Amino acid sequence: MYAIVDIETTGGRSRGDKITEIAIVLHDGEKVTEEFSSLIDPETKIPYRITQITGIDNKTVAGAPKFYEVAKRVFQMTENRIFVAHNVSFDYNFIRAEFESLGGEFKRKKLCTVQMSRKLIPGKRSYSLGNLCSDLGIENEARHRALGDAKATAKLFDHLLSLDGVNRENLFSPNFLRKMNTVVDLDMIRELPESTGVYYFFNKKDELIYVGKSIHIKSRVIDHLGNNASKKAIEMKNMIHRIEYEETGSELVALLKESNEIKRNQPLFNRSQRRTYYAYGITESSTNEGYRRLSIERLTEDVNPLISFSTKMSARSYLYRLIERHELCQGISGLYPSSGPCFHFTIRQCRGACIGEEPADEFNYRVNDAVNELTYVHRDFIILDKGRKAGEKSVILVEKGVYRGFGYVLEESDIGPDDLKDRINHYEDNRDVQQIIRSYLHQKKVEKIMEL
Repeated sequence: MYAIVDIETTGGRSRGDKITEIAIVLHDGEKVTEEFSSLIDPETKIPYRITQITGIDNKTVAGAPKFYEVAKRVFQMTENRIFVAHNVSFDYNFIRAEFESLGGEFKRKKLCTVQMSRKLIPGKRSYSLGNLCSDLGIENEARHRALGDAKATAKLFDHLLSLDGVNRENLFSPNFLRKMNTVVDLDMIRELPESTGVYYFFNKKDELIYVGKSIHIKSRVIDHLGNNASKKAIEMKNMIHRIEYEETGSELVALLKESNEIKRNQPLFNRSQRRTYYAYGITESSTNEGYRRLSIERLTEDVNPLISFSTKMSARSYLYRLIERHELCQGISGLYPSSGPCFHFTIRQCRGACIGEEPADEFNYRVNDAVNELTYVHRDFIILDKGRKAGEKSVILVEKGVYRGFGYVLEESDIGPDDLKDRINHYEDNRDVQQIIRSYLHQKKVEKIMEL
């Protein structure tokens, strides 16, 4: 009846990243009946930051089957079953993309245990799988591995099914969402796309109260409508009367448009919003001894980072690699807090700035190279990325180090830089959009960067 699925991947984009591990746990509504798991050779390099989270690296998947070798098993195990996952759109869209790359089609009814949990057990501090399992006493034998997370999701699913008032036959139906918000027309929700873009919430007076962005608009809106985690979330969802959206194709364009819309409209529930997408950053300061220090800080309005990240773990991972590339000091950066020499000094990857052995001017010269790595790759460039439909590309222009705006163009082999510039709708440059562009380019892939 149910196929509970979890995957590990090389990144967060179903159209650009690949699956590295998959697990499927079959559940008949009462108990688990079958399990399957396999590593997957993604046929591409696994980023270091992903290995830090999952423990899966290129050696781990060497010799593992490629997705097409397990595709038949995946198709058969999920056939005529409801596809269940924690944040279901993530797992579902990756698997659907894998089948599409093989020329096949993958369609299943979906059920999200995040949405179920928000409706059936409201008021939790977090609805991540790890925090829910911790709160409910559910043991996870292998966190951030596909089978461990799939088994934990199955136990969470058992708990949710055991609660009073759960109709097992209609869990995947829009009727399950009806009590999430009594004002919004369900037809309006059904018509939302599972694509990348910006969405807008309006109240009964047709006033814009919130702007957000998502790579899966429909799922993200449903998350809002079922969010009982805080008074503010409940207040906002109860005020939503109408929903609009605008597809962008490119996630980077969605981030830029969201930022612009919030600054321009100052919606009620965005006014106190700080950097929610990028919560941590790498900043530069100096020690009393004159050494330039790159370190991680939580972002506030007063912090101006060189580059920003959504999580502290991703910021630490990036800073580790940056320090290794430029033979900087872990101690000065705060990655190895100690009154003596840092770990890298003991293996001769640090030249002794932590104990005053390397002169500050020599150390600072290499810091300067590292800082230059965090700025725009070029002073004048165009970013070409996914469009809103087939045959279209998004275009983002940075000129003389200044963000000029974005637009769209049909794919034409003979179109030149001047023609691309003409397709740009101009938007204001500011510190936030510069951070969005720099951080995105350092952490994710776009289709093409064209130097001017």
